[in-house]
Amino acid sequence: MTASVRRTGRLPLAAAVLAAGLTACSTLTGVTSPADARAAAARDGGPAGPVDCATAHCVALTFDGGPSAPTPELLDILKREKVPATFFLQGKGHTEKYPQTVRRMAEEGHEIANHTWSHKDLTKLDPDQIRAEIEPVQKDIEDATGKRPTLMRPPHGTTDDEVSAVLEKLGLAQILWSVTAKDYATTDTALIERRVLDGADRDGIILLHERYAGTIPAVPDIVRALRDRGLTFVTVSQLMAPAHPRPGKVYRP
Repeated sequence: MTASVRRTGRLPLAAAVLAAGLTACSTLTGVTSPADARAAAARDGGPAGPVDCATAHCVALTFDGGPSAPTPELLDILKREKVPATFFLQGKGHTEKYPQTVRRMAEEGHEIANHTWSHKDLTKLDPDQIRAEIEPVQKDIEDATGKRPTLMRPPHGTTDDEVSAVLEKLGLAQILWSVTAKDYATTDTALIERRVLDGADRDGIILLHERYAGTIPAVPDIVRALRDRGLTFVTVSQLMAPAHPRPGKVYRP
């Protein structure tokens, strides 16, 4: 999986997110780190969130592509470990099929966000097609929880100015990541753990997918190891507080 930000006109600027971190491109524009957004808001006098990530060493654990049949098992682990997560939910076969799981996520304090209806590359769609990928998921989540998401993650992390313009009108900020275990390509739990632990650091955003067989068994050891390093788990919005994610804008550690 790669994350890239493209200019209007679909010319790539390129940034590849690897298992152990991010290879950045100096020509990227319009991308803000959660830490920078947080610091700017703090300078303006905004209050800290429930965890002050300006002083605590925070990290956000995120999951894409659910909910799925295994998701309740993951929720049990997160509840036991007292870890809040951010879930970027997919629509087709997921939010439409497991509304009760979406409701449980919200009830247990997790942050819920949008990951499109069918995981299409949004940079290859026109504005109406982009809206068609976003709005049904917004409705499913609102029906289940009473709230519409304000965050989304573009499939493959691929976005551009045209996508951002549509998402701004829809009230959605774009959240990328700093480390992924590429768990969509392996069932090796030990490898997933190692990739996350090699790349995770303060103010990072970890990307996993709970529907793949090797992922959920890796979560308890990932949580304990990162806590042993002094990291505190927060949602993406908590990571950015007192900043409020701005619709259309792209955030990436």
